[in-house]
Amino acid sequence: MQSVAQREKFYFCAAFKSRAQPYGDNLQLSNRKFLNMKLYNKVNNDELKQRMLESDEARVTLSFYQYANIAEPDRFRNELYVLLDKLGVFGRIYVAREGVNGQISVPESNFQAFKEALYSIPFLSGIRLNIAIEDDGKSFYKLKIKVREKIVADGLDDSTFDPTNRGTALKAPEFNELAAQQDTIIVDMRNHYESEVGYFENAIRPDVETFREALPVVEKMLEDKKEQNIIMYCTGGIRCEKASAYYKHKGFKNVFMVEGGIIEYARQVDALGLENKFIGKNFVFDERMGETIGNQIVAHCHQCGASCDTHVNCANDACHILFIQCPECAEKYQNCCSTKCADFHQLPEEEQKLLRKTMKFNGTAFSKGRYKAFHKDEGLVMH
Repeated sequence: MQSVAQREKFYFCAAFKSRAQPYGDNLQLSNRKFLNMKLYNKVNNDELKQRMLESDEARVTLSFYQYANIAEPDRFRNELYVLLDKLGVFGRIYVAREGVNGQISVPESNFQAFKEALYSIPFLSGIRLNIAIEDDGKSFYKLKIKVREKIVADGLDDSTFDPTNRGTALKAPEFNELAAQQDTIIVDMRNHYESEVGYFENAIRPDVETFREALPVVEKMLEDKKEQNIIMYCTGGIRCEKASAYYKHKGFKNVFMVEGGIIEYARQVDALGLENKFIGKNFVFDERMGETIGNQIVAHCHQCGASCDTHVNCANDACHILFIQCPECAEKYQNCCSTKCADFHQLPEEEQKLLRKTMKFNGTAFSKGRYKAFHKDEGLVMH
């Protein structure tokens, strides 16, 4: 008879196998009980964030992903939560039938135990961990694992092409060499707010808000260049794996991608003493908002135009738009994107709740849309 530990190990290994994999009645019953457990954080977010800010615990921030066939994403999600929560892991992980995609932080004291736990999962064994370039231990404040349709929202029907037929991955020396060739085209597969603060030299940077939007836009831009060398890049490589397969399916002959994305490129450049072809800051999807790769500041404050590459969210949670703000404007507008938002933010909470139903701001909650500063000095008008 299997022990509880043996059964849990079996679940973890079976969770990403084919649906044809048989399970015994006892395992199915145990699994149903497992799925009903409340495997999520119940503490108030503000309290968790304050704990994180006050903590002096050394932590390692990293990202990882892997495309795979996960037959039962919900069960895998729960088992992964149990495995990582007991190690003090914070962060955001997406699980789907096509694989797993995570951005997390791990207590430095548990890092080896974390690696052993993650690598104990067969399809994650030995995968690359993209370690943050700049890390203050304040990147995440809780563990959140969600089941999604896809680990990256791309809008593609994977049944119409072979997602495993990917482009050629380039290490940093290979990228530098190929990027220097005259007929090579470098394409940023990230969103406008990412490429605004940093990019590779001479890269095409589509003005898009989502990866889903970028795919057809880039295809149209390069439709007459299918014979040329095309190098794509993104933050950690996950978007380019799918994009490179899609563009090969669309007839592009020489498709390449930066191995491990900007994060791994920066690590290799530093380790090998190579020329760094990345200019500015790498946007990251956590509390840090960015990490410096190149020494240049290439962006500007969206409110006054001063040289600045600091992303913030408007302090008015009814707006919360992502934008670039210098320290002087942060003081002037009380960490908001406009006088209107600053005035609204000072109102009592109950009055805010009533006004939210009818008032409009630069952004909707958690928007990463384009901030326009045209009306930044218009105050709050209530009728």
